[in-house]
Amino acid sequence: MRLIATLATTTALAGALTTAAVAQDYSLRFQSSDPAGNANFILQQEWAKDVAERTDGAVEVELLPVETIVAHSETQDAVAAGIIDGHFTDTSYFAGRDPAFGLIANPVGAWSSPQQMFDFMENGGGKELMNEMLEPYGLHFIGATTPGLESFLSKVPLEGVEDLEGLKMRAPEGMVQNVFAAAGATPVNLPGSEVFTSLDKGVIDAADYSVFSTNHQQGMHDVATHPVYPGFHSMPLVEVSINKDTWDSMPAEIQEALEASVLDWAQMQVETLSERDEAAVEEAEANPEITVHNWPEEERARFRSIAQTEWEKAADASENSKKVYETLTSYLRDEGLMD
Repeated sequence: MRLIATLATTTALAGALTTAAVAQDYSLRFQSSDPAGNANFILQQEWAKDVAERTDGAVEVELLPVETIVAHSETQDAVAAGIIDGHFTDTSYFAGRDPAFGLIANPVGAWSSPQQMFDFMENGGGKELMNEMLEPYGLHFIGATTPGLESFLSKVPLEGVEDLEGLKMRAPEGMVQNVFAAAGATPVNLPGSEVFTSLDKGVIDAADYSVFSTNHQQGMHDVATHPVYPGFHSMPLVEVSINKDTWDSMPAEIQEALEASVLDWAQMQVETLSERDEAAVEEAEANPEITVHNWPEEERARFRSIAQTEWEKAADASENSKKVYETLTSYLRDEGLMD
């Protein structure tokens, strides 16, 4: 596996940003798809601070929680229109505009670690695909992040694929919904801010949401006492994108600093959340009210098989979907991750 060289560039890029190199200052508003108290959002605020430090204050980012300016599914249009300057969001939310966004955002079952997805984005053609899809809508893709392999929330015991039959669950539209529907579940699209109340009130019985530690910290396991960990399903692409005109107006040094900031921050996020997951699982397993379920490998393989069939179907959904499918499967085969 190729390694992404990011940290080595950080100091050099920061030092290159002198006052003479910066033509103007940028005061930007980015909206996140995470609520204010979410662990991901708290970490994202550290990214905003890092951007200011790397650019010697030339770029200031105000990071806003989900729904602050527009709905979570409307940020793409809002960025293009200049209502906000950028977003930090799950790309799956825009699968209704082009199914390719759903496929690249979460090719369910494709990745067994964040590093594989990061390498695909940087070295396997993923970043180029994102900009090919986003730039016609007036956005530019800066970089990819992810909280990591997600756990699965459930109010009922789940021991394998058969237990998904008829399960009312939350999942973002696009590939994630398609795969769970193919596995027999009944998925609905809800913003992350409504997951807890929907579980608590019985609107849904399960949810694709976030990593174990984030679920635990937000009290999800108080109402969904049968989590599946490690997750068998999902590792979302969370994109950091910006208004294309704003990006094009920036000096190369600023652009490079922003790209490096996302690469470095993404590594920090997955390392931080992985450590927190271990501690949260230990705490949950000590609670007699919570049962952590770990699917056997044969059930995980069954689910991946269903997912790969959905990738093939998704390839026919749009011209961009076909490009994503071909680029993704070519990368997976080259890396020995797919037969």
